[in-house]
Amino acid sequence: MSPRSRFAPLLLAIGALLIAMVSYQCGASLAKDLFPAVGAEGATAYRLGLSALILVLLRRPWRSSPIKNDWRSLWGYGLAIGAMNLVFYLSLRTIPLGIAVALEFTGPLALALFGSRRLLDFVWIGLVVAGLTLLLPLRDMEKALDPVGVMYALAAGVGWALYIVLGQKAGAAYGANAVTLGTSIGALVAIPAGVAHAGTALLSLNLLPYALGVAILSSALPYSLEMVALTRLPARTFSTLLSLEPAIAALAGVALLDEHLGPLQWLAIAAIVVAAAGTALSAGRPALAEPLAN
Repeated sequence: MSPRSRFAPLLLAIGALLIAMVSYQCGASLAKDLFPAVGAEGATAYRLGLSALILVLLRRPWRSSPIKNDWRSLWGYGLAIGAMNLVFYLSLRTIPLGIAVALEFTGPLALALFGSRRLLDFVWIGLVVAGLTLLLPLRDMEKALDPVGVMYALAAGVGWALYIVLGQKAGAAYGANAVTLGTSIGALVAIPAGVAHAGTALLSLNLLPYALGVAILSSALPYSLEMVALTRLPARTFSTLLSLEPAIAALAGVALLDEHLGPLQWLAIAAIVVAAAGTALSAGRPALAEPLAN
């Protein structure tokens, strides 16, 4: 296999993942504007309910048969999407976006640690840990962060880890339709919670443009792009590259939500970017051609 043909799938996967991360954080910033009207639960219902509808209309998954039947992985993937999004938005009620994503990243970070075998892998992961430590206001943790919000963000991290592992299996079994089916299953979790909290406020036409924006930017587009990456990258590589997510979230918070970062937090972003770049370069080496998680 020529170097160009070997690197093409890798570059496609990394490019898709980068666009997905930017889209996801822009959608999360927009979702916070919905919280006063429908709460975190209502915003989650909008996000997954409308994105499922959009994907079903575009993909029409009933037209094609699955590559192989794996209902356990598909339902696990979908339920992970629903629970992860709900608890993540609940965390955003009381803690900044960048901090919430940094805490949520503990899930992918654990996967990266479990899948690492070489010293270089641990170098990049160590740099990510150092960056996350600088990104979090550890000195004033009790004063700055709501403990309930922290617990919700950590719970979202568990959901994120399950999303990666089960998403690879669902993608292998159902192809591109895994995103449509998984998002629809996730909506079964989010919509009842949203209706119970917001009720008829969800039917407001004034909120529809924001809701559609959240659905497209936070779910329909990024989940489709992430499936491209999930089916082309080992779980360890995918998880480590996601270390860019807290940095992108922090920047989105600054640009879109008027949140502020100190010098150490900017240094943290630089460390995370270097670690992600190092992981991406390492992933292109033949020695790192790992199989997907079983």
